[in-house]
Amino acid sequence: MSNDQIFTISGLTNYLKRAFDNDEVLQNIWLKGEISNFKKHSRGHMYFTIKDDQSRIQAVMFAGNNRFLKFLPEDGMNIIVRGNITVYEATGQYQIYVNEMQPDGVGNLYLAFEQLKKKLELAGYFDDQYKKALPKIPREIGVITSPTGAAVRDIITTLKRRFPIAKIALFPVLVQGSEAPGSIVKAIRQANEVEGIDVLIVGRGGGSIEELWAFNEEIVAKAIFQSKIPIISAVGHETDTTIADFIADKRAATPTAAAELAVPNWEDLAEKILQRKIRIQRATLKKIETERKKLTNLQKSYAFRYPEQLVKQKEQQLDRILDDLQRNLRLCIERKRTELHNLDKDIQRNHPRALIAKAQDQLKNNQALLKQQLTLIKKEKEFQFIQKLTKLEALSPLKIMNRGYSLSYKQDGNLIKSVHDVNVGETLNINLQDGSVFCQVDKIEEK
Repeated sequence: MSNDQIFTISGLTNYLKRAFDNDEVLQNIWLKGEISNFKKHSRGHMYFTIKDDQSRIQAVMFAGNNRFLKFLPEDGMNIIVRGNITVYEATGQYQIYVNEMQPDGVGNLYLAFEQLKKKLELAGYFDDQYKKALPKIPREIGVITSPTGAAVRDIITTLKRRFPIAKIALFPVLVQGSEAPGSIVKAIRQANEVEGIDVLIVGRGGGSIEELWAFNEEIVAKAIFQSKIPIISAVGHETDTTIADFIADKRAATPTAAAELAVPNWEDLAEKILQRKIRIQRATLKKIETERKKLTNLQKSYAFRYPEQLVKQKEQQLDRILDDLQRNLRLCIERKRTELHNLDKDIQRNHPRALIAKAQDQLKNNQALLKQQLTLIKKEKEFQFIQKLTKLEALSPLKIMNRGYSLSYKQDGNLIKSVHDVNVGETLNINLQDGSVFCQVDKIEEK
């Protein structure tokens, strides 16, 4: 056997506690049984055992939960409880922590109530978006209740006292017993078919949960939800809560309170009307006075005192305006005509045909100018050429030799420029204007 398979007592207890706590069924469970060993601690907590013929379980109901109980539990009482089951680690025992408790019998109805409440709530029957607003000043109130109970007397008395001008339509129904739900549903539907009813009061006086049970039936809840007329639920006393209270457009703590919700207090209403009448009268008088002053000022105005003069002035003013209008119109036409003329000139000036002719004239002028320039350049170049040619001719050796000069060359063709360039006995070539003389050097004399 490995160590992983060996638990300590506390380890096993802790393991079982976690297993219990993670079980969804055990965290919200209903139990039915008989109370034994009941004890209420000085701090308000209740400790007891719930048992049946074969088993038992320890139970704890803390003060925070049992303070809402409408009865005191005792040994031998059959009960239905709701709570969560866990392990009490100190003793290793599993036990139930009770959140709610109902006596058995009545508890069945309580379970049915909770189940229907949860079903309708999930379906959206309780949503505020479906709640209809109550009329502020109803003309006729429908009352659906027992015609012989105290509730109907309280409702009618309150309605007549608070708002005597309202009509009351009584729809007698059974409010207790197996036929009560159908009777209530039928009355709600009949009231919706009657023209003129602005609000419905549905309810009865106080009683046990069994006596009020008709208002926990699903058919009654749906009839209230489907009613086109806003409904005030008035079932039992303030501490009694039924499904009808959740479905109705408004819940009243008592039938008398329902009547007070249904109609305004005519005395308060009369006072409000009187105050508004006074405010309206004051506002009206103030308005009349203001308008009277305006009328007086108008009557004193120039227009009312001298209407003919005003008309004549206006006629003169109209003539001036017409003259100005005509003058401005002529100026405008003339300005536009000038603009049009200038625009036409621009168009003609910039027409492609005109531009081509202009370019052709410019080309001719340029050609003539170019030809003239070329002629001048040619003459200038010719003159310069003649001048240079004249200079060249003046500097030409041939021209010098025409005046009697000659040029002497050595046999190798070099020009003789000095007596030091020749030697005695050397043959020289002397060029004259009309030929050459070859001679030999006999003597050299230096200057």
